[in-house]
Amino acid sequence: MKSVIGAGLAVSLAKGQDEKAEPKKLGWALVGLSRLCENNIGPALLKTKHSRLAGLVTGTPEKAKAWQEKYGVEDSGVYNYENFDKILDNPDIDVVYIVLPNSMHKEFTLRAAKAGKHVYVEKPMAITPEDCREMIAACDEAGVKLGVAYRLQFEPHHMEAIRFAREKVFGDVKHIDAGFGFRMGGSNAWRQKKELGGGALLDVGVYAIQGIRYIYGEEPVTVCALETKTDKERFAEVDETITCTMKFASGKTANLFTTFNLGGYNRLTAFAEKGQFGMEPCFGTNGQAGWTSDPKVKLDFPKTDHFEVQMDLFSQAIIEGKEWKVDGTEGLRDHLVMEAILKSIASGKAEAVGKV
Repeated sequence: MKSVIGAGLAVSLAKGQDEKAEPKKLGWALVGLSRLCENNIGPALLKTKHSRLAGLVTGTPEKAKAWQEKYGVEDSGVYNYENFDKILDNPDIDVVYIVLPNSMHKEFTLRAAKAGKHVYVEKPMAITPEDCREMIAACDEAGVKLGVAYRLQFEPHHMEAIRFAREKVFGDVKHIDAGFGFRMGGSNAWRQKKELGGGALLDVGVYAIQGIRYIYGEEPVTVCALETKTDKERFAEVDETITCTMKFASGKTANLFTTFNLGGYNRLTAFAEKGQFGMEPCFGTNGQAGWTSDPKVKLDFPKTDHFEVQMDLFSQAIIEGKEWKVDGTEGLRDHLVMEAILKSIASGKAEAVGKV
């Protein structure tokens, strides 16, 4: 696992650094003006210091007009899914942020890379490990950066939990319980479609897999999983509820839980030799609340805008020519774990996690 940026950096980015300096800003284009864009990504781009909204890609002209009025995007920065490739000729756009159904991530990553644009893609990175490898290869060949929007790797509570584990603040962490789920409503129908990359594991379970992996700083070697389906009609095509036990080469273990049929499951607990620490809520877009078993050791930070921080850090990595730690390989590793989980459900036995 690559080095972790300190929690203080994320906080300082959220609060603002040098108010006198006029920082360089990269132009970002949003592909797919989803609810996440409306509620989180768009508003964050009004606060970023190294990023600005320069492009919109949508199949709905009315939506594009509303965004233009709100954010001041020029007509030259507006595209649809058919003419997207013309973004090649727009020097005002440096980064393409793909916020589309999971099944479309690979296609638009390949098209953006071919256009010479850096790519930031929402989680999960794709549908399969093979898709991830194609995306990594395309961006490498084009000489552009590929980032996966694992915003919690830059969230202060999560970074402090990583520090606790690395520095053995509570001794060696031996076991982690992590889970994320919600009761799916009628407005989330796409999450029930296999062809769109639906299912609890891809949608929210991936957060818990990430949490387990980056706190341990190592990869699971085997998983043993089972699926429970209480509504076979609604979830005929995709998984509804999955439980999984992971084993690591070091002897550490972890339990994973993800579901579309239980509200309020959003937590992580790390069990160490001399105590415990964790977060609840843990994986959402805000409201992280940390705790530890020692009143003298706090896991408590001010609220930050996850999207503002991650986009600015990605822009800075591009501007400064630095390596980006949450890259395509990080996304691939999660997909290898998910692939093993689905194999285990199908086989009814433990399955090995594939290698990068």
